[in-house]
Amino acid sequence: MTDSTVSAGSDIAQLFDRDGYVVLDGLLSAADVDLYREIYDRFLTGEIAAGDKRSDLGAGARSSGGTENITQIMWPSDLYPELTSLPLHDRALAIARELIGADAVLDFDMLIAKAPHTATPTPWHQDAGYWVDLPDERAASIWVSLDDATVDNGCMWYVEGSHRGPVRPHRSAGAGGAIECDCSEDEPGATPVPLPPGSAVAHGGRTLHYSRGNTTGTQRRAYILNFRPAAMIARERELGMDHGRTENVREVRNAQAG
Repeated sequence: MTDSTVSAGSDIAQLFDRDGYVVLDGLLSAADVDLYREIYDRFLTGEIAAGDKRSDLGAGARSSGGTENITQIMWPSDLYPELTSLPLHDRALAIARELIGADAVLDFDMLIAKAPHTATPTPWHQDAGYWVDLPDERAASIWVSLDDATVDNGCMWYVEGSHRGPVRPHRSAGAGGAIECDCSEDEPGATPVPLPPGSAVAHGGRTLHYSRGNTTGTQRRAYILNFRPAAMIARERELGMDHGRTENVREVRNAQAG
């Protein structure tokens, strides 16, 4: 296992290129985290309505308490524009430009929450499996933890170096839920990445990743911001891909993943 955690003097782009992911310590302060949690919980309770941008990434019926298996809310910054004036968007953009280039801009953002005792894993996949084919595949997804993300409540796992391989065949993991590919925690290079609140991890579009279900009594709230070159976002939109902004449907779109 290699060390993909940023420390003083580290070149985050070098680590990102080497391993397919890089840990970003202390992206948000404790005060920042408190503010984002307050807004996040307003989404979860429905005080900030998400409409069809809210769905169950884990598919299946909600629990008897009305909680999704895995709550996903696309485009929170559309639903609550004040988010874009808070620190995270600018900080994440600066990091994305270090990782993939100065032409990086925000493609989309989303919230993914695993409530206590929901115990539903997010299956192994590559984000590129969801995306349309593009001539420039540069992308950085910045996954920000607002809680202590642990192995048992659903921290991210990555397969180091998998970004250098092909997009694997993907399939639906269940009606209305995520897509998945063949991989496991036993795959060489598979590494859990626990995070404290306010830290983050960035990964590329071909990097294999997954998380276990939350079997604990604690929340696991994550805010994800995805970046890619502005020209490729324009191309995506021409092809009708806007990551759930107009139609929130999860399916395999990449021809290589079919």
